[in-house]
Amino acid sequence: MKRFASLLVAGLLCLTANAQQALWSGQGAIVSPEIHDNNSVTFRLRAPKAVTVQVTGDFLPEGVRAADLIEKEGVWEYTTPPLASELYSYSFVVDGLTVRDPSNIYLNRDVASITNIFIIKGNPGDLYNVQDVPHGTVARRWYNSPSLGFDRRITIYTPPGYEASRKSYPVFYLLHGAGGDEEAWIALGRTAQIMDNLIAQGKAEPMIVVIPNGNAGQKSAPGEDESGMVAAGMGRRGNQQPNTSYELAFPDIVKFVESNYRVIKKKSARAIAGLSMGGGHSLNISKEYPDLFDYVGLFSAATINRNRNAQQQNNNPLYQNIEEKLKIQFGKHPKLYWIAIGKTDFLYDANVEYRKLLDENGYKYEYYENEGGHIWRNWRIYLSMFAPMLFKK
Repeated sequence: MKRFASLLVAGLLCLTANAQQALWSGQGAIVSPEIHDNNSVTFRLRAPKAVTVQVTGDFLPEGVRAADLIEKEGVWEYTTPPLASELYSYSFVVDGLTVRDPSNIYLNRDVASITNIFIIKGNPGDLYNVQDVPHGTVARRWYNSPSLGFDRRITIYTPPGYEASRKSYPVFYLLHGAGGDEEAWIALGRTAQIMDNLIAQGKAEPMIVVIPNGNAGQKSAPGEDESGMVAAGMGRRGNQQPNTSYELAFPDIVKFVESNYRVIKKKSARAIAGLSMGGGHSLNISKEYPDLFDYVGLFSAATINRNRNAQQQNNNPLYQNIEEKLKIQFGKHPKLYWIAIGKTDFLYDANVEYRKLLDENGYKYEYYENEGGHIWRNWRIYLSMFAPMLFKK
């Protein structure tokens, strides 16, 4: 019996990967997604008992929610037109139930939803792929926040060569949006790949990138602290110190980084940027601490609304004396104040209003506007544009 088992295992090892998959499944292997030479993509799903199968994702034209797959001998199939270079996400919908593609192991979590992903090569897709270049290190660390009252998890990218060198580096603090956490910019934003590739191309200075968890009542991403495998969602969990916000507690993060990493401890060597809620955080943190950051980036930011702030300023120090704080901040002449947003972003009008406030006071900033809405496709582009502008001598 032992000799038979050994022969069986040896035989299996000689099979090709596709043949092994076909043997274990009892059926032929499914390739999905299949990216063709012309950058069209074929999706396939084996579902012989399904009545309808659709695919949904951000590769579809604007306004199209799903595409129908056609069934042949139990395998459903759909081929797209040629797609532009990009990172795309998608899911199948089988008889009304959203499911993952079992043939594709590559997934992203965005708040509480999981989708499959694929990358079309070219520009900007190559920037999001791992290339044959020197690689930085991504570490998950814990720091203590006396202001918030507990330890918190943080993600830190150090550039290629950091461990072997003795030099000190500038620091870029990169903040996520509502519902995100310290994993968002690494997984969805492809920060490590983007920074590795930009640095290798000589387009960005080697820098440390710090990605905190921006939810003041949260210690970490779901499942990464002692609360266990809690449900992921937009809500915050845990308790924070009363009358303390994430923005006002931000110096705790800077202190941890500057105590544990070789960094240049100067305003000219610090940058902060964020998307959506994180853009609002970046706006507030930089105005509350005008001597910390010389570079500020607002990506599709939840900006200041003067009417709403007038109602809130009595109970939230962040919204008190806003224009006086901005006057102090811009009076110190930050090297770069960069605002970017898509034309169909739901925060577009809020950004127009905030820019009007800056324009009325003659505050200098740079502005970038492109197509699209409140989506990761834009935020990856903004990161790839913003990082090369930092820390230039």
